[in-house]
This record gives sequence, C-alpha cells and structure tokens, in this order.
Amino acid sequence: MRSTITARGQTVVPAPIRERFGLGPSTRLEWIVDGDGAIRVVPVDLDPIRAFRGSGAGGGTARLLQDRQLDRRKEDK
Repeated sequence: MRSTITARGQTVVPAPIRERFGLGPSTRLEWIVDGDGAIRVVPVDLDPIRAFRGSGAGGGTARLLQDRQLDRRKEDK
C-alpha cells in the first residue's frame, strides 16, 4: 500500500490499515525513525499510562531523554 504526501505535509492512511488497527479521526500517531533509517508509524493510546507502558524496552526512554536535551539546547540559545 502507498500514499502520497501533500504540499502541506499530509498523507492518507489506507483504509485497510485503518480498519485492521482500529484507527479513526482522533487517533494520534507517533513517527519513529529507527537506527537503520526506516520510519515506523505507531498509534498512540489516548490514555497516557497505557500509551507509555512497554515503551521503555523499545527505546521510548532514550527518545524522551534526547527530546529533553534538544529542548535544553534551544533554551540555552
């Protein structure tokens, strides 16, 4: 399955993917760039506790720390 990115940076999630994973209009997605340069798109649960559960084993903690370091650098400028 393929989709195209519009000039505004938007794309459409194909219907079979939306149906299989129960994605709807209010579903939030997290875009993750893997170490090998691949892009993964993961639905984020609206419940923040459930959304974070298990993500420490998948690099979520490292991403959070990296984001905080970037924030600190921006504040220092």
